[in-house]
Amino acid sequence: MNLGTLRPVVAELVGTFLFVLAGTASMAANAASNQGIGLVGVAAAHGLALGILVTATMNISGGHLNPAVTAGMLLVKRIDAKTAGLYVAAQLLGAVLAALVVKGLLPWGAVNATSGGTPQFSTHQGFVQGIILEALFTFFLVSAVFGTAVSTDAPKVGGFAIGLTVFASVLALGPFTGAALNPARAFGPAVVFREFHQQGAYWIGPLIGAALAALLWDRFLLKKNA
Repeated sequence: MNLGTLRPVVAELVGTFLFVLAGTASMAANAASNQGIGLVGVAAAHGLALGILVTATMNISGGHLNPAVTAGMLLVKRIDAKTAGLYVAAQLLGAVLAALVVKGLLPWGAVNATSGGTPQFSTHQGFVQGIILEALFTFFLVSAVFGTAVSTDAPKVGGFAIGLTVFASVLALGPFTGAALNPARAFGPAVVFREFHQQGAYWIGPLIGAALAALLWDRFLLKKNA
């Protein structure tokens, strides 16, 4: 693998690692402080981290940091299959490494109380309904990606519109499904903490939502040269 191929893959690994680290650590911090930072704090940690990291990696790898985003880009031929496979592998590895750091360095009581930040359905949330909700909010997220990062006509706001989308999504959806919107965000902690309940929903929903958003924006909403 040459340097030109390696640089974006490493950017995806590091970016996803830091995003998942910030997200899972915020959930542990909330548990350690007896819900002191609350849902708003957890949402802010996810949104701010993603906004910063997408901006930082955008000119290197495109700032995907999410297998669903990569899958959407692949579907509309904005990335080739080999690169997409490398990106997804890097994203999943980065997420697992982040969960290992949280498990090894943060106080066990707070980490264990949140299963290492593994997103989970509420006890009253059905599996199919959860898939649909994850799909809808991932559609929202990938729409923000295409409308602000892919579009050549979009205002240059870096990744912060994308981060704000995650912030809003966690506020709205977090209590019901955990608002992963990102298979890597769910996968890393699940592997490390062996917490696989509803894991399929965090793949099926985001992949469907990303595919629908990518097709809509690429085929209809964006100019052909975007």
